[in-house]
Amino acid sequence: MSITKERKGELVQTFRLHETDTGSCHVQIAILTERINNLTEHFKVHKRDHHSRRGLLKLVSQRRTLLNFLKEEDAESYQDVVKKLSLRK
Repeated sequence: MSITKERKGELVQTFRLHETDTGSCHVQIAILTERINNLTEHFKVHKRDHHSRRGLLKLVSQRRTLLNFLKEEDAESYQDVVKKLSLRK
């Protein structure tokens, strides 16, 4: 269910804005999306895992908040992140 250190490093390399960037909105959204996708796969097998489902809803809410912030700050960058991560909006 968790992300490996290597996968997280790949996401940071792909979405960072500058050389030492590890915590920008872009990177955080990418990491949250990876965690959400992992949990979604987990729920296909474990349908009654309600405790983890609550955590999933928290992650989705946190990602939505970051996406709303990014959309207000830089709409072009928002569109780029949504397209790269293949999110609905």
